[in-house]
Amino acid sequence: MLESPHMRLYKDTTYSVHHLVEDIRNGRLALPELQRPFVWNTTQVRNLFDSMYRGYPVGYLLFWATGADSSRRGIGENDAERAAQLIIDGQQRTTAIYAVLTGREVLKKDYTRTRITIAFRPTDATFEVANAATRNDPEFVNDISRVFAPGYDHFSETTAFIARLVEHREVSVDEQGRIARALHQLQDLAKADFKVIELSASAGVEEVSEIFVRINSAGTELNRSDFLLTLMSVYWEEGRRDLERFCADTRVPRIDGQPSPFNWHLHPKPVALLRADFALAFRRARLESVYTLLSGRDMPEGPERAKRIDEQFRRLSEAQDKVLNLLHWHEFLQCLELAGFRGQKMITSDNAVVFAYVMWLIGRIDFKLPIDRLRHLVARWFFMAHTTSRYSGSFETQVERDLSQISGLKTGDAEGFENLLGRLIDERMTSDWWTVTLPGDLETSASRSPVLSAYIAALNILDADALLSKVKVRSRLDPSIKARKGIERHHLFPQNYLKSTLKVQETRKINQIANMALVEWADNIAVSDRPPAEYWPTQVQANRLSQADLDRHVYWHALPEGWTDMPYGDFLAQRRRLMAGVVKDAFERLAKDDYLAVYPEPTGTVPETTDDLADLIAEGLVVPGESLLNETDQVQVTVLADGRLDLDGAVYDGPDDAARVAAGAARDAWTYWSVESPGDGVQTLDSLRQGV
Repeated sequence: MLESPHMRLYKDTTYSVHHLVEDIRNGRLALPELQRPFVWNTTQVRNLFDSMYRGYPVGYLLFWATGADSSRRGIGENDAERAAQLIIDGQQRTTAIYAVLTGREVLKKDYTRTRITIAFRPTDATFEVANAATRNDPEFVNDISRVFAPGYDHFSETTAFIARLVEHREVSVDEQGRIARALHQLQDLAKADFKVIELSASAGVEEVSEIFVRINSAGTELNRSDFLLTLMSVYWEEGRRDLERFCADTRVPRIDGQPSPFNWHLHPKPVALLRADFALAFRRARLESVYTLLSGRDMPEGPERAKRIDEQFRRLSEAQDKVLNLLHWHEFLQCLELAGFRGQKMITSDNAVVFAYVMWLIGRIDFKLPIDRLRHLVARWFFMAHTTSRYSGSFETQVERDLSQISGLKTGDAEGFENLLGRLIDERMTSDWWTVTLPGDLETSASRSPVLSAYIAALNILDADALLSKVKVRSRLDPSIKARKGIERHHLFPQNYLKSTLKVQETRKINQIANMALVEWADNIAVSDRPPAEYWPTQVQANRLSQADLDRHVYWHALPEGWTDMPYGDFLAQRRRLMAGVVKDAFERLAKDDYLAVYPEPTGTVPETTDDLADLIAEGLVVPGESLLNETDQVQVTVLADGRLDLDGAVYDGPDDAARVAAGAARDAWTYWSVESPGDGVQTLDSLRQGV
């Protein structure tokens, strides 16, 4: 009888809950989520146990045979036995079951530990998240973990529970029987079966992804990044933990004042820095290459295989030590300040930061380029890569092309490295790019775009003031200060004037970057909706600038001569060309040895999280007229100027109300609604307000 292909690739089986817990406990089944922040909320955990109790379907689990060298350490409470299976899908469910049944703590988002305690009321088979009320209520078994603990005696525990209940109310014989049966059914959850698909060690990443999509009820693609971090837990748990801790520490400053990776520019995900590790160690960027390394799939069986794997892991470990080195990290971040990028809100591509960091490390470690020259070089490289979206979209090919050219240089050839990066910058930012491409790219209304960030960075580099103000743009862009009313983007041709007088109705045309300037809040209020020819002379007179100062403001803010009386379309076209010229001047300033970025020091406090859509509008992160969308439910809403949302002609006060109607149930609006941002693709509102 011939064996079908799928029999070689996978097999269907079942695991009891007890089997799952014991295999995880003994390290035979790898559950990496135990070492990562738990994503589910406690209500989801409660609902899982309720569904299991009632016999409702709770989905498949997907396992993959690790196929790793048996000499490598395993995962779990007992490292003596090597993990034979890795949980690919169903990690949250399995973590919830394991944590509740064993009483083991899970990690919260802030990396503190907490227990998930589920209570059970046997009289009506109700599960609740344990709280003060359930702890004081004799109707509840406050912590069901005790029901699954070794040595649990059903008869004596049930008798004791009923005795306590009788002290508070009358319990009939029939009810006592129902309670006993309910508690017995609860204990039998350990015998409940999960349907499991076990993939063989021969299954490749693409096959695993395809199987995942086909069996997953939501049709969600397997996240390759999370998948690789899962593999790291099997092959290199210590490396993964170091990555995750470093990334977590970039977000919050240490209260004890000790050195940390905390910064205002990038809060990376672990896989982003894993890419940096791999690029530094092997000059590769594709995640498939990382998988090949971690699994050793490209190496033939034999005595040399383990030796070669260990050697590659040594190289990767040495590279990660350099990537996570705080001195390298903070020296590099000064390059972003030098480039005029004051914080995370200005950065639309995390990849541009990550791979600029790789260039810094290569230049510093492999080519020993003096730090002052390297700082200016990498600042220019980042500015170029970020502004041109070099590492957006299908970026891996571009990264490997850049790394390949560097690999052709002799180690220690500092001048060669400097010349190569300079040549690549010039090849990308040609004369045509400055005069044609960049002005064309500026023809957008997107509130988060690389070219808008480039223009604001240029104002920082040139030490520009806000329009008609003596306040520096860069001082007001201190990332550690969340000012509700400070410098903001303002329409030079006011919205209502455009709509009512000039009859311009297109929101994207009204909100074009070329119609926005950085002004102080008070000036914005004063301008109101008057035409430029009326408010501009009044504002110039009120701010009492000298002619020399006014000329500088006109240059910095790219105002065409006679702009107040221009046709609106001509004004936009001319201003885009002038803005591109300002960016070019600032970029050329980056190459000068005497240029230094002297910014006020951040205060060191963490900015508050924006809780209102109007705040995102005020900060320029969301523009009135822009669409918010939810791809899963295939709905979109239009943002109104006051922060309300228009959904199919009905206006809602906030994103929560609109999400509830769109989804047909209560939703977390900040993760439900997304906005499309050039360079970063679709981002949730939560990502925008966190600056992620």
